Amino acid sequence: MTTSVNTPMPDLPFGPEDTPWQKTFSRLRVLEEMPRVSAPADDPRRSYPEVPEIPYAKVQLPAGGLDAEQYAQAEALFRSHIDRQTENFIGYQINNDIGLKDRLGHYLDRHINNVGDPYQSGAFTTNSKILERAVLDYFASLWNAKWPHRADDPDSYWGYLLTMGSSEGNLYGLWNARDFLSGRLLRREVDPGTPSTSGAVYTQAARQEGQSPHAYHPVAFFSQDTHYSLTKAVRVLGIDTFHEVGSTRYPDENPLGPGTPWPTEVPSVGGMNGTGSIDVDKLAVLVRFFAAKGYPILVNLNYGSTFKGAYDDVATAARTVREICAEYGLDERRVYHSRGQDSAYDLRPGYWIHVDGALGAGYAPFLEMARDAGMIEQAPPVFDFRLAEVHSLTMSAHKWMGAPWPCGVFMTRTGLQMIPPRAAEYIGSSDTTFAGSRNGLSALVLWDHLARNSYDDQIRKAVHAQRMAGHVHDRLLALQQEVAADLWVARSPQALTVRFRRPNADIVRKYSLSSETLHVDGEERPYVHLYTMNHVTEELVDDLLRDLRRPGAFPDA
Repeated sequence: MTTSVNTPMPDLPFGPEDTPWQKTFSRLRVLEEMPRVSAPADDPRRSYPEVPEIPYAKVQLPAGGLDAEQYAQAEALFRSHIDRQTENFIGYQINNDIGLKDRLGHYLDRHINNVGDPYQSGAFTTNSKILERAVLDYFASLWNAKWPHRADDPDSYWGYLLTMGSSEGNLYGLWNARDFLSGRLLRREVDPGTPSTSGAVYTQAARQEGQSPHAYHPVAFFSQDTHYSLTKAVRVLGIDTFHEVGSTRYPDENPLGPGTPWPTEVPSVGGMNGTGSIDVDKLAVLVRFFAAKGYPILVNLNYGSTFKGAYDDVATAARTVREICAEYGLDERRVYHSRGQDSAYDLRPGYWIHVDGALGAGYAPFLEMARDAGMIEQAPPVFDFRLAEVHSLTMSAHKWMGAPWPCGVFMTRTGLQMIPPRAAEYIGSSDTTFAGSRNGLSALVLWDHLARNSYDDQIRKAVHAQRMAGHVHDRLLALQQEVAADLWVARSPQALTVRFRRPNADIVRKYSLSSETLHVDGEERPYVHLYTMNHVTEELVDDLLRDLRRPGAFPDA
């Protein structure tokens, strides 16, 4: 029997008061004015975090949906909350100067999906890959990578736009590094015009007689100021850190202090109260210990660390790692495709340098241009593909550039590119990315920003943000003198962030201030920081300082 699309639908059993969920929803509507502390035990308001401006019962979704009045009331509450918090937003490295709704609102009623490799159009035709390629070429040029991407040129760049921010870029970069260092990515011949993974072989390399038993066991190194996403990434990927290997296999051989426990991360300069950049000398000691035993070396470096905004000296750290690896034959080693000395092999380094440039990689190139033009005296250190030792790099585009959702850029060289474990005929493209389906609107948003902001525009914005950070730092130091209390005001060299003693909870919430407890000389110090992103104005800074002057602003000072 064939049913016409015009056949009347039967009545469904979900009347306005017929379901348990609908009855619960109605009861919560009655109870919504009741204080949380006296709410019934099964009231969700007891278990969920409270948003004072939005009673939870207003936004709950019953089986029958919300009527027009309920919807309007709920959406108005949420809109007011977001607008208020956005207006005072100063605590995180997010640029709220976006302004897209008049230009790009049309695309919110379109599904744009960049599933698969950016350089293969694929069968899913409502994509923005042509814009994605333009954005990637822009950053390849900005970061001094060889461009355009060519599948037959291993020295050219390869990359893609992230659906998450740099947390995804870090995960993908470390995944790529793990497979490369463990011998799973075997070189392949690629014919021009074919997909970049054509003929790829995805197998584990064979350890030869005489090779270190650790030859394909990479060990990860990252500093104590590294973003927490690195800890997640190594756990998800099963990558051992130097702490884990050292503590289990060499418990009494910590080279930074024989007989003492291994540090969890590589120390930063000056410890937790220092600048936040990695201590290259201590990194060298740790890397040498493991390189001497034949372990491949995987190093993450930060470029604009999360809390202190610090820049690792990427050039010095990367050169140091390469030179140590060269001493132990890890600068270029044979990776055999099968057992036996007559087996085919390829040559590849036994180390990988990944740069987490979530914030700094977006604006530091423009500060370098400003310095060369005489607009500022100093710029952050070199971090990009001018350094042959840098293998992969990521950036969060929603930070410096600004976007309505997290997004970013991952980039490596084509010859180092991850090989997908299988073809994806269904999408008409190799899926060389992490996410699979990827937000095609991100490419549109980033393309729009770069199309409307020249290098000159970007330079002026970067210089303004840096000068604003210096200005805020000076004003907080003056406030410290005014209130006659140690507010622990500090700013790492050339950072866009200033940190200071955590104020009361109302101020923290009003300005969305990020908090972190640092251990200084055995003392726990609760800090917050602010970022001088492009939307941060003098008026907003004045408002914050006015609140910080009020009695009780620093209850623990």
